[in-house]
Amino acid sequence: MQGLFKKLFDGNERKLKQLQVTVDQIEALESEFEQLSDEQLRAKTDEFKQRYQDGETLDDLLVEAYAVVREGSKRVLNMRPFPVQLSGAIVLHGGDIAEMKTGEGKTLASTMPAYLNALTGKGVHIITVNEYLADRDAREMGELFEFLGLTVGLNVNSMSKEEKRQAYEADITYGTNNEFGFDYLRDNMVLYKKQMVQRPLHFAIIDEVDSILIDEARTPLIISGSARKSASLYQQANAFVRTLNKEADYSYDEKTKGVQLSEEGITKAENFFSVENLFDLNHVTLTHHINQALKAHASMHRDTDYVVEEGKVIIVDQFTGRLMEGRRYSDGLHQAIEAKESLPIQNESMTLASITFQNFFRMYDKLAGMTGTAKTEEEEFRNIYNMNVIAIPTNKQIIREDKPDLIYKTMNGKFKAVVEEIKARHEVGQPVLVGTVAVETSELISQLLKKAGVKHDVLNAKNHFREAEIIENAGEQKSVTIATNMAGRGTDIKLGEGVKELGGLAVIGTERHESRRIDNQLRGRSGRQGDPGITQFYLSMEDDLMRRFGSDNMKAMMDRFKMDDSQPIESKMVSKAVESSQKRVEGNNFDARKNVLAYDDVLREQREIIYQQRYDVIDSDNLYDIVINMIETVVNDTVSTHTQDDDETLWDLNAIIEYVHANLVEENYLTLADLENKSPEQIKQLIMDKVKQKYKVKEADLGTEQMREFEKVILLRTVDTKWMDHIDQMDQLRQGIHLRAYGQNDPLGEYQMEGFAMFEAMVDSVNEEVARYVMKAQVRENLQRQEVAKNATAVTGDQSKKEKKKTPFVKAETVGRNDPCPCGSGKKYKHCHGQ
Repeated sequence: MQGLFKKLFDGNERKLKQLQVTVDQIEALESEFEQLSDEQLRAKTDEFKQRYQDGETLDDLLVEAYAVVREGSKRVLNMRPFPVQLSGAIVLHGGDIAEMKTGEGKTLASTMPAYLNALTGKGVHIITVNEYLADRDAREMGELFEFLGLTVGLNVNSMSKEEKRQAYEADITYGTNNEFGFDYLRDNMVLYKKQMVQRPLHFAIIDEVDSILIDEARTPLIISGSARKSASLYQQANAFVRTLNKEADYSYDEKTKGVQLSEEGITKAENFFSVENLFDLNHVTLTHHINQALKAHASMHRDTDYVVEEGKVIIVDQFTGRLMEGRRYSDGLHQAIEAKESLPIQNESMTLASITFQNFFRMYDKLAGMTGTAKTEEEEFRNIYNMNVIAIPTNKQIIREDKPDLIYKTMNGKFKAVVEEIKARHEVGQPVLVGTVAVETSELISQLLKKAGVKHDVLNAKNHFREAEIIENAGEQKSVTIATNMAGRGTDIKLGEGVKELGGLAVIGTERHESRRIDNQLRGRSGRQGDPGITQFYLSMEDDLMRRFGSDNMKAMMDRFKMDDSQPIESKMVSKAVESSQKRVEGNNFDARKNVLAYDDVLREQREIIYQQRYDVIDSDNLYDIVINMIETVVNDTVSTHTQDDDETLWDLNAIIEYVHANLVEENYLTLADLENKSPEQIKQLIMDKVKQKYKVKEADLGTEQMREFEKVILLRTVDTKWMDHIDQMDQLRQGIHLRAYGQNDPLGEYQMEGFAMFEAMVDSVNEEVARYVMKAQVRENLQRQEVAKNATAVTGDQSKKEKKKTPFVKAETVGRNDPCPCGSGKKYKHCHGQ
C-alpha cells in the first residue's frame, strides 16, 4: 500500500514519465539523421539559428537539436548518449538539476542543452569545480561543438583580458565558478567599456552543482586592497586567551561551535586590558579580537580546519579535503590563527568588491546543474535558486551492496577493525578506497597500514598534486587509497582487469560526515555503470557527529552489556539515529546559508544600483544631463534646508550663498539681493541658471570632447571611492550588528534599516562631491581616468592583473585644515568635511 501511495504522489516518477515522451521523439529521429552527411549535419546549426530568429522557441527546436548532437557525438567522440542521458539533458535545458550518479556521463549530457541554448547567440557558460576539469571538458567536448559549427572558449586564471574577452565571445565557455565570479567583479571596476570581458549573463550549466551552490555558498568572492592595521592587538588577544581556563572562563558549544566568555572571563579581560566595561561601544574592536582569538583556540584545529606549511596558515576545505591556497578566513580569524601558531601576522584587507556565489549565479537568466547527490538539499535549491532536483535513473541497475554501519565503543576499536578489514580485502586483491573526514585521520590510518605492511596511497590536502594519478589507479587490483572526503571528485574510478570478479571497489568510510550528501558521494565512487561494489561505514561513540548528537545513552548501554572494543553494534536503529543527526546539522547549515544570503541581499540591491550607474557612465557619450541632475539635487537640498521655516525672516539666505560660492560658483556670482523676496523654487531656479551659465563657459574653455571626458573622470572616481568606503562600512556594521540582539532588536532588520540609511547618505555624498569637483576643479594636465583601487587582488589567491597607475588628473581648490569649511556649516574644515 505504501509503495502505491509513493508511486501516486512521487513527483520525480511523474516527471520521468513526461521526460520519456520527449526522449522517445529524439530516439525516433536517429535513423533519419544517420543518413545525413557531415556537411548536412553541420548545416543544421545554421538552420536552427535562422528558425530561432524567425520566432521558433528553443523548446520547439529541442527534439531535433538533441538528435543532431547525439549523431555528432557518435561520429566525433565515438559515444552515443543513453536515453537516461537524454533525460538529464532535457532537465538541464529546463533550468533544473539533474541528479545523475557517478559514471553516468554527466559531461556528455551537458553538451545537448549547451548546444541548444548557444543557438541564441547569447553565450553559454559551463562551470566546473577546478581548472583541470574545465580544460579537459573544453578540449574533449569542444571537438563535438566545433564539428557542429559552434565556437568554444576556455576561461582560466592565467589569461590576459584580451584572451578572456575572446573566451567569453565564444558560443560555449568553460571555466571555474571562481573565475566567472571574479571576472564579473573586475568588469564592474574597469575604467573603459572596452576593458570589460563578460557579456550579459545568459545561461549557466554547473557541474557538481551541490559543491558550488551549497558547500561554497557562504564563501564570498572578494577583491581586496591592503589595509594597514596593527598586528599587536591580535597578539595581545592571543596572549590573553592563553590565560583562560575552559568551563571557568569560557564555554564552547560543540553543536554550534560557538564560544562565549563567562562572567569570570569578562572580568579577566577587563583586568588584562585595563578597561572598565568590555562591552562599551568604544571597545567593540577589542571584543571582536578577543572573540576571534577564542574561536581560533577553541574551534579551529590544526590539520583538520587548516594546515601550517612554510610559515603560512592554509585552509583545508572541509567538504573536499583540498588545500585552499591563497584563501583566507575573513573577519580577522585568519590573523587570530596566525597569532595562535606564532606566525607573522599578515595585514587585513580592505574589501573593494564582493559577491557570494548565491547572488552571482542568481543573476543568470537561466541556471541549471548536475551532480550525483542533490536530493537531500532539494528544499534549498528550490527556495534559493528556484531549481527542482530530478533524480535520473542509472543506465544499468546499481548492484553495489551498501552494508549497515558498524558502531564501535571507542575510536581505537574502530580503527583497529578498519585496518583488519582493509588488510583482508587487500590480501585477496580487491581494491579499497578509504574515506576520511580530516587530514589527521588519513595520516593516522596511513601509519596503522604501514605497521600492518599494507602498501597504499594517501590523497589529502597535503599532496593533492598527485590527485589524478592516484585516482586513475584506485580501481586496480591490490590498490589501497586513503582519501579525505571527496578528493578526486569529477574523475571516475575505473575498475582494473579481474576486479569485477573480486567484488568490485570496496569503499570504507571511517566516519560519518555531517552532511548525508558527502557520505552518498563517497558511496557513489563504487558501483559505477552497473559494476559490483561494496560500501560500509565504521563509526565510534567518540566520533564528532556521535558526540555532538547524543551518543551518551548508547555508550551507557554498551557499558551495561559489557561490550568491549572488538564488538561492534550493527543496527539499523543506530544508522537512523545518525541520519537524523545529519538532518539536524543540514538544517542548521541551511539556516546559516539563508542568513548569509539575507544579509548579502541588502548589499546586492545596492551593488546592482551602483554597478548599473557605473555602466551607464562608461557606456554613455554625454553625461551632461546626469551631472546637471546631480547638481540640481544638491542645490534643492541646500535651499530646502535653509528655507524650511514658514517665517521668511528666519531663512538663512547667507548660508545658501556661502555654500553655492564654496562648492559651485566663484565669489560674487550670487548676492543677497538676488535671493531676497523670492520663493524657494525661484531661488533654486536662479542658482541653477547661474550654474548652467558657468558650465557653458567651462565647456567652451575645455572643448566639448574634453568636457565630456572630464565628466566621466569625476563621476567614476567619486562613485568608486565612495562605494569602496561604503562596502567597508557595511562590513564593519555587519560585524557588530549581532550586539543589537542584546537590546531585544532584530539584527537583520537593524542591518537593513541602517544599511539603507548609509546607502542614501553615500548617494548624497556622491552628488555633492561630483557637483563640487565638476564645477570647481581645474584641469592641470591631460585627462586620464583613475583607478581608485590599489593593488587589487582576489582573496582566493586569484591575482588580478595590476593595471598601470595613473597620475592625478584634477586639482581642486585647496582648503586649509583650520579654515572655515566651504560647506557653510560654520565649523573648521578639519572638524567637518576634512575629517
